[in-house]
Amino acid sequence: MVETPTADTPREPDISHVNPASEATWFGHPRQLARLFTTEMWERFGFYGMRALLTLYLTKHFLFGDRAATGLYGGFTALVYLTPLIGGYLADQYLGSKRAVKFGALLMALGYFTLCFGGQTATPYAMVDGQRYAVAIDERAGVETRYVVDGAQKLAIRGNDDGTVSLLDPAGAVARTVAPGAFQSEGDRSPLHVALMLLALCMVSVGNGFFKPNISTMVGELYAPGDRRRDTGFTIFYMGINLGSLFSQLLCPLLATTVGWWAGFGLAAFGMLFSWFLIQFDGGRLSGYGEPPARNAGQPDRALGIYAASLIGVPIFYLLFTNLMNAPEPVAGSGILGYILALPLMGKLLFGTFLVGVPAILAWSWAKGSRTEFQMMLAAMVLIVFNVVFWTLFEQAGSSLTLFADRNTNLSIFGLFSISAGQTQFFNAFFIVAFAPVMAAMWTKLAAAGREPSIPIKFGIALIGVGAGFLFLVFGSRFVGPDFKVGIWWLAGLYLIHSLAELCISPVGLSMITKLSIARIVGLMMGVWFLSISVAQYVAGVVAQVASVETVGGQVTNLKVSLDTYNNVFWTIGIAAALIGVALLALSPLIKKWMHGVQ
Repeated sequence: MVETPTADTPREPDISHVNPASEATWFGHPRQLARLFTTEMWERFGFYGMRALLTLYLTKHFLFGDRAATGLYGGFTALVYLTPLIGGYLADQYLGSKRAVKFGALLMALGYFTLCFGGQTATPYAMVDGQRYAVAIDERAGVETRYVVDGAQKLAIRGNDDGTVSLLDPAGAVARTVAPGAFQSEGDRSPLHVALMLLALCMVSVGNGFFKPNISTMVGELYAPGDRRRDTGFTIFYMGINLGSLFSQLLCPLLATTVGWWAGFGLAAFGMLFSWFLIQFDGGRLSGYGEPPARNAGQPDRALGIYAASLIGVPIFYLLFTNLMNAPEPVAGSGILGYILALPLMGKLLFGTFLVGVPAILAWSWAKGSRTEFQMMLAAMVLIVFNVVFWTLFEQAGSSLTLFADRNTNLSIFGLFSISAGQTQFFNAFFIVAFAPVMAAMWTKLAAAGREPSIPIKFGIALIGVGAGFLFLVFGSRFVGPDFKVGIWWLAGLYLIHSLAELCISPVGLSMITKLSIARIVGLMMGVWFLSISVAQYVAGVVAQVASVETVGGQVTNLKVSLDTYNNVFWTIGIAAALIGVALLALSPLIKKWMHGVQ
């Protein structure tokens, strides 16, 4: 997800009495904005560069199956969007935003550097009817073939449409057919390097919790209450996010492909270190901004204790990740109860908190608030639930869509050169940068004419759009050749549609929450909003697991089966998203009524 600027109350009166011409400015804004803009740009450079590699790294280097890899990816991104709740609170109460940002930047950089130490690529093997066989890899003319080594004989592996696996002799004849479920691909991995990888993800999750919310807080401090430059300042600031992700999603995968995984992650670490350098050695430019809250006389500085305590999150997250990776699949026919019981601990915690928290807050609003306040809170909660659906499907970008790009997409650009699967995530960032100004201008023009769609309608359009993107890609799959690979422009078209859908929902989310919430619990509602995104990230991993394809040594054994699997899942979620979007459009008059004029 490439973040976009949030919308604040438009046309606030200028009560700051600040004359931009009388102070040193940067494009008419406080000069400190340039430093924060660049700091955020390099931090997002590191994060999105790492994110573009992660799923491929898990499947190709560690040889995890699709289910384990996409589940781990979903769990990691869920924690990334959950930890800012704690990091923001600690900064507000004790650290101050600036120290929190520095600590988070160092911890994230350390996490990226740790990812560079992946060791040797895992050694593939196969379990066939309970017996272990070595797997050999032969590459000819750029095509890799996997073989089961049975004594002196090498049998090529071919997956079949019915779920069976055929083992072919050198002449291409079927020497053995393995029943569905009796062929399992595994890999011998170094436990040390798997542990280092998980520790790296833990450090990034904790560090992001300190960095992400507090760099935005510092931007807000640059402007006095009522300063009309605030909205534009945040727009400029968030452009740094998009620029950082734009370039990193090209460069990090390029280095990973041409030099090695360590180089891609190393570049991400360099970007993160440069972000820390900008905030640490600011030359006094940020003095007075993001400082710790005032302490009473004799009250100790708790910073070191907080830093030490926050590191406890690393082993806690490590346990969550290992539990997530080792969670068994739900037993067929066990129903919804069996599915819930089979959820890993992280899933139980996220779903439990969300499913209990939303009704509890609504019940409190009914008891303590006025009828109008309750209806506004009800509108907020309904939109939060639809927000979960949108991001669940949109966030297939880093998991199932990246694997689709690697396996079933012709990555050639006009026949002149090819890009890697990780680089395809660049499309979203590019389209956001290209179309965000256009969409902003369109909404402004429609608002001036009194025709701007309401927030529920924008949410509905976004849901229809995310579904339409998947349906567009499925339609393009009808034109594949004998290699069962879709032209890259069909995948680019999906990202174009998804990016336009994102611009309908992302900029208004946080603003909508602040305007609809009862004032005395607005902070809690912001927490619920971020919790909803965290839940969506986790569920996105679950959806990607449904699209799992059987692989051997990180390579699919039948591209037709792979394409059919992805198409079936993408068709299902595309239709579901479109229908949910239409349902939201039908409900929008009622939700708009509950919002009582909030725009």
